[in-house]
Amino acid sequence: MTLKTLIVDDEALARSRMRTLLRDCTSPGAEVVAEASQGAEALQQLGTLALDLVLLDVHMPGVDGIEVARALRSRSNAPAVVFVTAHAAHAVTAFDLEAVDYLTKPVRAERLQQALQKVERFLKERRALQQAQAAPETVLIQDRGRAERVPLSEVLYLKSEYKYLTVRTATRSHILDGSLNEFEERYPQRFLRVHRNALVARSAIRALEKYDDGEDAEGWALRLDSIPEPVAVSRRQLAAVREVLKETR
Repeated sequence: MTLKTLIVDDEALARSRMRTLLRDCTSPGAEVVAEASQGAEALQQLGTLALDLVLLDVHMPGVDGIEVARALRSRSNAPAVVFVTAHAAHAVTAFDLEAVDYLTKPVRAERLQQALQKVERFLKERRALQQAQAAPETVLIQDRGRAERVPLSEVLYLKSEYKYLTVRTATRSHILDGSLNEFEERYPQRFLRVHRNALVARSAIRALEKYDDGEDAEGWALRLDSIPEPVAVSRRQLAAVREVLKETR
């Protein structure tokens, strides 16, 4: 991995020395994409360049390194920050701003290489976390010794029956050993409680209908996308269901 790097320091000699040190770093290596002598200049470059790392001095005229790091903190996919300064007093502030490392001048080549290794680990972990978060959420179904992952986006309703849940998609019904409460608490924006024994996907709700239960009593049921069977709605949950229908119209 080669880290695309911005060096920010108000001293030209310090920037030149850092370039020299970086040329000897190989695991990982670093490519100096740009330099900046002031914080404001650094922020402009950070707005246009694709970077992995900022080697950032603290004391500079105008916008200092702490302010640059604070601005980066609010940006998604911001480059990693490693402070490089003659002053050790700002270390606590630096780590509060989620700096990956803090180097004091004069920087030794071995110590710089260690900082780059920390940056490499940080970027890999962040990328892995982002990929995991972007992956579709699924429910794991165990059926006759075979495991199958069903995307939650395909689940139309979940019903509690005896000790198990029925997980209904447009094409199949699956049996799951689980709890309705767990799904309701974990995915409140995805599923709506419509009965003590049923959750439905909010996005699948299409219509609320009256029905006769055959015993001279009227009830309510939901029609969902892609399946013929209705899902009963209890009187207690009727108001919440109507609110969801208003929002989708």
